[in-house]
Amino acid sequence: MMSEATVTLPQFGVLETTLLWVVLATSILALAYGWYLRRRVLQKSPGPETMVAVSAAIQEGALAYLGRQLRAMLPVIVLITIGLYLLYRPIYAGRPLLTLGVAGAFLLGCFASYGAGFVGMTSAVQGNVRVANAARRSYKEALEIAFQAGTISGMFTVGLGLLGATIMFMLFREDAMRVLVGFGFGGSLVAAFMRVGGGIYTKAADVGADLVGKVEVGIPEDDPRNAAVIADNVGDNVGDCAGMAADVFESYEVTLVAAIILGAATLLDPQFVALYGAAAAGFALKLIIYPLLVRAIGVVASVIGTWSVRAKDEEIGDPMKPINVGFWVSALFSIAGFGLVNYFYLRDPVTGAPDFRFFLATLTGILLALVIGWLTELFTHADRAPVTEIAHATRTGPATMLLTGLGTGMESTVWAILAIALTIGASMAIFKGNLALSAYGIALSGLGLLTTTGFILAMDTYGPIVDNANGIFEMSGVERGDTPTGRIVARLDAVGNTTKALTKGFAIATAVVAAIALFRSFIDEARLFVDVRELAAAGVEQAQGLLTSVGIQVNLPQVFIGLLIGGAVPFLVSAFLIRAVGRSAFLVVEEVRRQFREIPGLLEGKSRPDYSRAVDIVTKAAQRELLSPALIAISAPILVGFALGPASLGAYLAGAILTAQLLAVFMANTGGAWDNAKKKIEEGYLGGKGTEYHKAAVIGDTVGDPLKDTAGPALNPLIKVMNLVAILIAPVVIRPLPFGIRATVVVGMALLIAVAVFLSKRSPIEIKAVMAPEPTAASSDPRP
Repeated sequence: MMSEATVTLPQFGVLETTLLWVVLATSILALAYGWYLRRRVLQKSPGPETMVAVSAAIQEGALAYLGRQLRAMLPVIVLITIGLYLLYRPIYAGRPLLTLGVAGAFLLGCFASYGAGFVGMTSAVQGNVRVANAARRSYKEALEIAFQAGTISGMFTVGLGLLGATIMFMLFREDAMRVLVGFGFGGSLVAAFMRVGGGIYTKAADVGADLVGKVEVGIPEDDPRNAAVIADNVGDNVGDCAGMAADVFESYEVTLVAAIILGAATLLDPQFVALYGAAAAGFALKLIIYPLLVRAIGVVASVIGTWSVRAKDEEIGDPMKPINVGFWVSALFSIAGFGLVNYFYLRDPVTGAPDFRFFLATLTGILLALVIGWLTELFTHADRAPVTEIAHATRTGPATMLLTGLGTGMESTVWAILAIALTIGASMAIFKGNLALSAYGIALSGLGLLTTTGFILAMDTYGPIVDNANGIFEMSGVERGDTPTGRIVARLDAVGNTTKALTKGFAIATAVVAAIALFRSFIDEARLFVDVRELAAAGVEQAQGLLTSVGIQVNLPQVFIGLLIGGAVPFLVSAFLIRAVGRSAFLVVEEVRRQFREIPGLLEGKSRPDYSRAVDIVTKAAQRELLSPALIAISAPILVGFALGPASLGAYLAGAILTAQLLAVFMANTGGAWDNAKKKIEEGYLGGKGTEYHKAAVIGDTVGDPLKDTAGPALNPLIKVMNLVAILIAPVVIRPLPFGIRATVVVGMALLIAVAVFLSKRSPIEIKAVMAPEPTAASSDPRP
């Protein structure tokens, strides 16, 4: 039985080489367009000194955090690079360049993912103050600057991703799919680090600021008297910009890697080889190049779509209208583009006619994006029935509001997973049960879902940019009271929450589709269909029906154990992250209370708080909690694979994919619904700000924050890291290794998991055995 690592592709011809150069040119186009927009945004005035001072504090905190995070990640990256080289040296014993290629591709993926996150964050922290200042002149200018600043992140992300993959192809050509898995692993691992660290940072600051500021003291959001307000605005950038950019980058890469690997894997399928005969190898090569062409079309479509976002010259309009226009322009151009590529490039080698099945499979991804977008809006938009019901539930207190939100989130995850199931079923129907092409079609749907990645990430980064712009406007005090500028930045900010929710939905759906495609690649790499393939090659008619019963049999005890462990891991990682936010927010709350008590005149606005203390607290907290989830994601699949075998590892991945999808959607939509229920009340529903209903809604929002912005998003890269680790170790796991080696690996991984659990239990909070006395009537609030 062969695996992808043993597939031999034909030599690249003139056409394939030319197409690679075209793809390379589009990646450079994306980077050039991003650089042009960066210069264009930076030419805008940042406004008066008071605005610049607030913006400078946010920039300083964000850049300092990313620097510390890089230093924390580097030792892990170096160790894994060395480990990959040692792991693959015996596998590619006669080809040392391939061994170096896997390790080098991992490094390249790490730094490209970090680069995407860094650019995403810097574009945001430089654009936010310019949006706030532009809002003083016109709504049109503010919206367009905000979206252009967001587009910088989108263009650099797709440019770096496509550039890295194309360079891998140009260097390794027919062997590229052997090293690309390292590139995807590097991107996913760094995305996991940035998602975890950024998520803890942003939500610890946000929860701490809201609980004291809104609930206890009753001051507005982004009020300069709140000591955690700068940390909160820094968190928007390191979490929603740097974290999301790295997350989308690795999704962009992993779906591409999965499609390329599965394109090569079609040569392992006897049915495919029998169908296309002598032309099978050449057609498989086209299936490998096609995903790169789809990505190139997406770059051009995103450039056109983002340039189409133009607001009308009016006092205050609906920002979603021009953004939706741009998205549809981008999506329609993508559909037309990859349709033409399919027509001219993917022709059936037997009949010579265009084979539009590949176009349809890619199209299902765009249709899935529309369905996910509609479901996200249905369950999280402030004007929809679920959020209105949650807001109305605050009439009877926080408990009923929380219960209503939990029920809403649980229902939403069912419809999301059914949409993904229908997408997988559509791929099976399009390719009429051919398993190799159906798996490839699933990967194509992931490509389709992220065809317009440049535009999707522009939408996401737009959210924290306008959120910061609103905060900078309030903290700078350049205008007082209800002014047109205040209404403009508030309107832009409200729509930013919608765009962030949509992109979270896209990211989750893409993570699952990519994980399913990688899962199929693992099945081939681990040779779990060996008996079936041998039967099929021998012409046994019943072989097709045995596929689901030969590979991963959950009726076997050791396989079922793998399924149980895989299903539990996303819960364990989520527990680490939610508890980390709770502990860190506790420290922020205590610090903000202390400053209100001890700094004379702070609550009256006569003095300024020490913002650096809160920034320091959340920075240290994010670094302290960074390692545990990564250790689990790497160690758990290795332990299961070496202890229980490849079939159990396959079951582990299946369990992890299922529960991670259900948890991620549940947490994202529950948190989003609570957040928008709060915003609905702040806009005047049930009396607006300052009411008991508003305080109840703030509690719901703070509970939902670590769900939707920390634990939920962190599961996206987590499941892909685990899948890629499984693929990387599969060639070793299937070998008849001595018991001593297996036992050593199992014990080592178990110790790493124990270390991860121990690290997650460390708490900087000193829990006192004696309860503090109740505050007397004479005591001041905030609480001592």
